[in-house]
Amino acid sequence: MSARAGMERDRDTIFALASGRPPAGLAVVRISGPRTRLVLETTLGAVPPARRAAYRAIRAPGGETIDRGVVLFFEGPASYTGEDSAELHLHGGRAVVAATLAILGDLPGLRPATAGEFTRRAFDNGRLDLTAVEAVADLVAAETDAQRRQALRQLDGGLAEVAGDWRRRLLHARALIEAELDFADEDDVPDSAAAAVWADMAQLSADLGKVLAGGRVGERIRDGFEIAILGPPNAGKSSLLNALAGRDVAIVTDVPGTTRDLLEVHLDLGGFAVTLVDTAGLRETTETVEAEGIRRAKARAADADLVLWLADAGQPPPADLHGSETDAGSGPLWIIGTKRDLDSDSKRDSPAARLDHRISAQTGAGLDSLVAALTAHVAGLVPAEPALVTRARHRLCLQAAKTAIDAAVANGAAPLEVRAEGLRQAGEALGELIGRIDVEDVLGAIFSEFCVGK
Repeated sequence: MSARAGMERDRDTIFALASGRPPAGLAVVRISGPRTRLVLETTLGAVPPARRAAYRAIRAPGGETIDRGVVLFFEGPASYTGEDSAELHLHGGRAVVAATLAILGDLPGLRPATAGEFTRRAFDNGRLDLTAVEAVADLVAAETDAQRRQALRQLDGGLAEVAGDWRRRLLHARALIEAELDFADEDDVPDSAAAAVWADMAQLSADLGKVLAGGRVGERIRDGFEIAILGPPNAGKSSLLNALAGRDVAIVTDVPGTTRDLLEVHLDLGGFAVTLVDTAGLRETTETVEAEGIRRAKARAADADLVLWLADAGQPPPADLHGSETDAGSGPLWIIGTKRDLDSDSKRDSPAARLDHRISAQTGAGLDSLVAALTAHVAGLVPAEPALVTRARHRLCLQAAKTAIDAAVANGAAPLEVRAEGLRQAGEALGELIGRIDVEDVLGAIFSEFCVGK
């Protein structure tokens, strides 16, 4: 597509079904772009007052009534996309939706929206920054209460507000340095003004470090905490997975080595997303596929937030298994006694193996206690302070900014231009985070703060 064609496409008025697939009780059709008013005049006969619900008949160009419903008109830039937009709230039948979309598609200058295009226009028009754009996607995809709350905080500016403050401090520092470099002869530029910035930049680096030191809790809330189920063959791993999932996910047989690959089940534990991972039974083997499954099991355990070691006879976990040297219940590995329904009185009372929990996937004994403990453990991984970093992209951008600032602060013997370059790189990293920063911001800070160039 040529640049001119791309510009013309950007000026199209777009439309799409914004609600679920019909049939449904209600269907919402969104429209956005410069021809929105014309669309409403054509289909309704007039444009309703902005931001006021109006009950109207939706008609085809020939006058036939397609449906009657509630219509909302949002005048740009006070709209989600920043341009004129509208919503048609119709009955959710297939015929109604199909006829409405067909009418819109036949109007000149209109086309169906591509995936995410309404939000893309909101970003392009300055209505949303990149973190808010990501939050919209996370809010739509949220399956647990914790995911919903976290996405809503980001949409309300959780990270953007803090990053905006960091950005202002960085721009102020760069403005001071640029003023000393380029406008040193001006009377209203303080002598050695740039020398005052480095203490604040050191503090800015420390602030970034505190956020990064919070680990990846925000990413875990968004993507789900991981609990890996490991143990020797026939220890009851797949039976436990099926019992916790409430359905038959894994094949359960008496044949050792049934599970070769990793099986995942997604659960909601206390409002937190959790992924349970069933793994291959750990044992010595020369069979190629089973050996690969065991390798993957150990690798997954190394990344898990908690490992459950299952052993019906109380066998201890292998020495090379992640977390096996920690005290059970106080670290990333719990020892779970399985097949509780088959325990004899002597085995049940034997102190040979210290277990964190004893369960029976067959009868359900001990499962409620285990689920409660797992829920409490996951909740304990979440700090009281809400996470600011919720994606790997956020973390990488902040780390790049911190690295650049640290280099500029530490390199005190370097020319001011070199140190200023480090702050410019930090600014680019923050700009990548929120999608907004350029040289005009620096010039604006210089002119406003030092009255240079009047």
